[in-house]
Amino acid sequence: MTMASLGLSCHVRVGAGYGGGVAGRRWAGSWLSGATGAGDAGTYPGERFGLPEEGRGSVATIGRRLLALFIDWLLCTVIALAVFHSRFWTLPIFAAETYLLTALTGFTVGKRLLGIRVVRIDGRPVGFVWALVRTLLLLAVVPALITDHDLRGLHDRAANTIVIRI
Repeated sequence: MTMASLGLSCHVRVGAGYGGGVAGRRWAGSWLSGATGAGDAGTYPGERFGLPEEGRGSVATIGRRLLALFIDWLLCTVIALAVFHSRFWTLPIFAAETYLLTALTGFTVGKRLLGIRVVRIDGRPVGFVWALVRTLLLLAVVPALITDHDLRGLHDRAANTIVIRI
């Protein structure tokens, strides 16, 4: 059984880091993106949503998102140690920070520092319900690692969100 037979999206990268054009990227299947090939998915992440290829409003790179995640986790660890004198509280504090700040502003502290934001595809605020769905899937880790052509993890797809540069 192969990924393609399951309808799963896979890609092969050749060349420089993620974020450049599609040179060297091949898409087989499209379970995540709903597209049947590279032509349907657009030539760069976010194109099918009308987002620019670069600069403000473009899809945030995986590196920027991971660095924001690291900053948020580090901040929550510092808070847990300072307030509760235990690292056990890092995950609950991280979950609360991610949920509340994403629901209210689309930012976490790390995302704000790195100039990225979670927005809904339809333009409405993320809100408490979709922020909860997104946060629970993010805490499960694996859904956030499975991305589509637009660099949207399963947690973003479930909440109908995308992370963009501001």
